[in-house]
Amino acid sequence: MAQPSAAARKPSAAPTVVLTLVLALASASLLFLLVHLSPSSPSAHPHPHRRLRLRGAHLRHGGATPHQIPFDPVIADLERRLDDREWERLAAAGLHAPGMESAPVPEDLADYEDEYINDAARFNMTLRVAALFPKIDVDPADDAVTGAELAAWNLASARREVLHRTARELDLHDRDHDGRVAFSEYERPSWAWRFDDNNSTSDGMGWWKEGHFNAADMDGDGFLNLTEFNNFLHPADTTNPKLIHWLCKEEVRERDKDNDGKLNFQEFYNGLFYSVRHYDDETSTDDSNGSDAPARKSFSQLDLDNDGLLSADELKPIIGKLHPAENFYAKQQADYVISQTFLYVG
Repeated sequence: MAQPSAAARKPSAAPTVVLTLVLALASASLLFLLVHLSPSSPSAHPHPHRRLRLRGAHLRHGGATPHQIPFDPVIADLERRLDDREWERLAAAGLHAPGMESAPVPEDLADYEDEYINDAARFNMTLRVAALFPKIDVDPADDAVTGAELAAWNLASARREVLHRTARELDLHDRDHDGRVAFSEYERPSWAWRFDDNNSTSDGMGWWKEGHFNAADMDGDGFLNLTEFNNFLHPADTTNPKLIHWLCKEEVRERDKDNDGKLNFQEFYNGLFYSVRHYDDETSTDDSNGSDAPARKSFSQLDLDNDGLLSADELKPIIGKLHPAENFYAKQQADYVISQTFLYVG
């Protein structure tokens, strides 16, 4: 059988070099963005003391966005170890806050010098980009990274980080150390106790109730294993039908002002519609004239039984827009990198 020619098997050298260079620049820019390059003091002479600040330090002081996905596994590992060290210190001191409550920062926190790495002495960013490129360029391996490949890489990285934090949370709440969490073992944040069951605001009370726990319990054994507990903590990423239905019911509960178990048009319009339309660019039209026509069209499309009300099940088509999953942020970050590529090259 005749072998295909070299030209048929491989792209020409010039486009390959350009694409590789473009992605290298974009990847480098993302590394700088995610690791927070700390600018050095002005100097006439280049020196090896430029420092890359790890995200863990920045997150503790409230300066980072919650959905920054670690791009480089080496950096992610350093951040993870730094975060674990603080976690263990807080737990040992009895300062660890339950659930999603903010934890106090001890006064004797490690010196900031421990939170930096020196890119000249220990971390060659150019070599790291070169090493990561073929690991991202896999579908197909054609010497060019697409947005889809970059999004897949981001998603895998994000899932590793989320599962690591979930395992740590499970260990904290698993009092009998059987690798599972019972509802009685899970302590909800102290602020949640201040709200009664009928409170119909956006305080998220339902997220700490037994119904949430039971929805995450896929096998119905009364306990949450690591996978189920991960879904419990991050329901937006689940494929569990019970938990998806619970999310939809929560959306209804938080906005159901007349307590009929469904959403009328005004309840939908005053809350959910704007969340949906700003998620989807196709529906983000200018409504400066005050018309509610776009909202009525969206409501009508969701109201499958035409009863003028939206049930929890009828919200399922938009629940992913109301609660974006990690794949949304992975794609968003990949799209940003691609857009920066054109800025650098253009």
